[in-house]
Amino acid sequence: MKPTIPRGTNINSIAIVGLGKVGTAVGFLLRSAGYTIVAVAGRSASSIEQALPYTKGEAFLSPSDAASRAECILITTGDDDIAPVCEEIVKGGGVEPNNKVIHMSGAGGLDLLDAARRAGAHIASIHPIQSFADVKGAIESIPGSTFGITADNEIKNWAVKMVRDLGGTPFFVPESDKPLYHAAACMASNYLVTLMHTVECIYTSLGLTGEEAFHAFWPLVKGTIKNIEMKGTIQSLTGPISRGDVGTIEKHLQAFREKLPAFLTAYSAMGILTADLGLNKKTLPTDRAEIIKKLLKGGQKDE
Repeated sequence: MKPTIPRGTNINSIAIVGLGKVGTAVGFLLRSAGYTIVAVAGRSASSIEQALPYTKGEAFLSPSDAASRAECILITTGDDDIAPVCEEIVKGGGVEPNNKVIHMSGAGGLDLLDAARRAGAHIASIHPIQSFADVKGAIESIPGSTFGITADNEIKNWAVKMVRDLGGTPFFVPESDKPLYHAAACMASNYLVTLMHTVECIYTSLGLTGEEAFHAFWPLVKGTIKNIEMKGTIQSLTGPISRGDVGTIEKHLQAFREKLPAFLTAYSAMGILTADLGLNKKTLPTDRAEIIKKLLKGGQKDE
């Protein structure tokens, strides 16, 4: 039998399988919140060595050996590895009835943990809406983040408490909505990086170095983010589409066609969405919105 912590604390013994940035940071934060990390498992001795100062716990190379020590098993591997690692843990005897098995994938559903469910465990997905460049950054940024929770009914309250113990804000994501939920997070983070890189490329095409380009646009980005934080997205919209400056948009499109056609489709697609936002803000007249959208849809058709 696995060791237990006295009932009433709602804090279980934890095994962490997968010691990347998320698993290591979550282990540190849970331990700081009073959870007992009894075991960890990583792909290599070096990954375990790097994580142990943060997580503590007994170290294993075998996921099932680590899982067999705990009531709650956190699988924090890459998304593609979650299901096969869960299968391996179950086949190795690492899951007992009423254990909790959790993954932290944003896009993955509970089906990734089907093997654990068949073994009698309660399963959940707990995903922080946050990006992690390194372990220390993850430790700093997870508290204050919102977490999407998809969970068996039996452990919904337990999952909420874990999120709160991590310093997060919980909300429930239906199983069928997980891909859309995760797509939004990718747009907020990954696509923002791509957008900033695109801006950098445009400025470097004008003769600036990468560093000079960054210094040129970054104050604008920071000011915009600050406005969004203080006023929300709709009221933070400015610029030619918001004002209905048709002539300016025509000039933009012509410049992209002549000099940077690879960026024309992205500019046009974002412009159409921006026109909808301008209408929502009520600064863009309907007739001008129709003209701008027609121009931008023409830009989407260009090669």
